[in-house]
Amino acid sequence: MRRFGLELPSTLAECLAVLSSGNGDIKVVAGGTDLLPQMKNGLIKPTTVVDLSGVAELKRLEVDGDGALHIGAGVAARDLELSSIPGPAFAAVVEGAGVIGSHQVRNLATVGGNVCNAAPSADVSPGLVAMDAVAVIDGPNGRRLLPMVDFFKGVRRTALEHGEILVELVVPNPGAGSGGTYVRHTPRRELDIAVVGVASQLTIRDGRCTKARIALGAVAPVIVRATAAEAKLEGQQVTPELIVEAAEAAVGSASPISDQRGSAEYRRHLVKVLTRRTLQTAYDRATGRAASRNGAH
Repeated sequence: MRRFGLELPSTLAECLAVLSSGNGDIKVVAGGTDLLPQMKNGLIKPTTVVDLSGVAELKRLEVDGDGALHIGAGVAARDLELSSIPGPAFAAVVEGAGVIGSHQVRNLATVGGNVCNAAPSADVSPGLVAMDAVAVIDGPNGRRLLPMVDFFKGVRRTALEHGEILVELVVPNPGAGSGGTYVRHTPRRELDIAVVGVASQLTIRDGRCTKARIALGAVAPVIVRATAAEAKLEGQQVTPELIVEAAEAAVGSASPISDQRGSAEYRRHLVKVLTRRTLQTAYDRATGRAASRNGAH
């Protein structure tokens, strides 16, 4: 690994000062589970690495007075997985954090790192998109908010500009009558990457679906919403037949590639299967028929 400078800021202001200095290629590191392998393999060669582990402002994990969940970028995936703070209303996000790598990896890997790595197969990101989460970004021009669906610009590319950093993710209160889940398919139970991942979130009022969100992972360069499938559900009574129709419509939003983990045809099949399963679980949770974790893998 090539030699690099190491910065150890203790506040967000100190961190932003380093990032905006413009001195060479600067990367930030929190858990290091994505960055360090890339550095060891020579894929990236930063001149300076900024260690975020001492920045307390990045470790917020709480539900505010409006019921919105705030997840600091420096919160470890394992802490989110085990915390009682989010509660079942935010299952689509928490379940994604709970299947990243192994227990050891999740104790190091941060939610912000998983998001900013911008891998299409990231497990936290589909739940964030399905729950209409917002990224809080700070930088030289001040703080700004960006919907998560607009955060990803391509494989390993995000909307973060030079000198900016992801501070936290804000997940709105889904409200009563809502339920969601995240399910992925992997050949192995743990320590594997999603061949396809799907997060679904439904809100049911007076027997009808008032809001539907379906986010697909690992089937395009970025996390995509299955808007045609969502449109089939909204305003309708959710029946098993309608769920099947929506799952079939979701396939049209996927543009997968073929690689060593699965062919494009296989991935389209998985989109249909996992969308159907996640919609059924989301509906059951929204209507109080099920609240426990569904064993997503």
